[in-house]
Amino acid sequence: MNLIKPVNWNQQTSEYANIFWDQNTKQFWLDTEIPISKDKKSWELLSETEKEVYMKVLSGLTLLDTEQGGVGMPSVLSYVDDLQEKAVLTFMAAMEQIHAKSYSTIFTTLATKVQIDSTFKWAENNKWLQKKTKIIEEHYKGIRDSFTFCKALIASVFLESCLFYSGFFYPFFLAGQGKLKNSGEIISLITRDESIHGVFVGLIFQKEREKFDANTKSQIDDFAKTLLDELYELEEKYSEEVYDDIGLSHEVKKFVRYNANKAMMNLGYEAYFKNEEINPIVLNGLNAGGTFDFFSQKGSAYVKAKVEPLREDDFEELNKRLEALK
Repeated sequence: MNLIKPVNWNQQTSEYANIFWDQNTKQFWLDTEIPISKDKKSWELLSETEKEVYMKVLSGLTLLDTEQGGVGMPSVLSYVDDLQEKAVLTFMAAMEQIHAKSYSTIFTTLATKVQIDSTFKWAENNKWLQKKTKIIEEHYKGIRDSFTFCKALIASVFLESCLFYSGFFYPFFLAGQGKLKNSGEIISLITRDESIHGVFVGLIFQKEREKFDANTKSQIDDFAKTLLDELYELEEKYSEEVYDDIGLSHEVKKFVRYNANKAMMNLGYEAYFKNEEINPIVLNGLNAGGTFDFFSQKGSAYVKAKVEPLREDDFEELNKRLEALK
């Protein structure tokens, strides 16, 4: 008879679960605590094309977060044995749902019901968005053993660390120019979450990969490159469809490649694409939250600091603790 065990946080069972539990809880936030209504005036100054692009990228992000929170993380954590790591993944799944809800908070504040319904219909029918999401989902639902589990972990990291970023580009681009700044702050909070999600799942992958012989490792490595090529080709098509009308698709593709390299490094691989100069406005938003200070406080627009504020050395300390485990 297999006994059902309770998670025991008094005894360390994972090398890094405690680290990521602490970091996730420090970063906890809610969309309702950021006053999106202050963006209304800025929203009205955008052209109809700019509004349409903004709503398209947010609806696409909503779809991806819905997939990750409802299918991805639950599928992954169901195959993880360590109960502390399961707990961290469960917390991350909940945050993905908060991310998905956050986009609706932005929509409800800025757009009409007709616009909202139309943009969600667009997401449901966009072939590039649907295809890349279905590819990821196939690997989540295809977990049968350790090998297919590794494939699902790779797919998860690509989603967290790469596929979201074609959507993140435009909110950062606008916020960096003083437009929709509070909505941009929500995106900054989301990207901060996604960054540690990708690292954590990547560490689980690296641990799982080490269980295999050299030949199987090579198969896994080849799969990672093949999947990235497939997903990047879809990202190119998606970015062109969404951004061509405002002349930004070229910049978005570079941003996607930049984050694809981060995804590969989260998995323990070398960067896949060559180094390129990224749009400085967007890169500044990604690396430093634009004009917002996300370390000394939740952010300049965050009005309910309910948990311990983040300090500037939090991420440095996280990196040190991870390095000590190697």
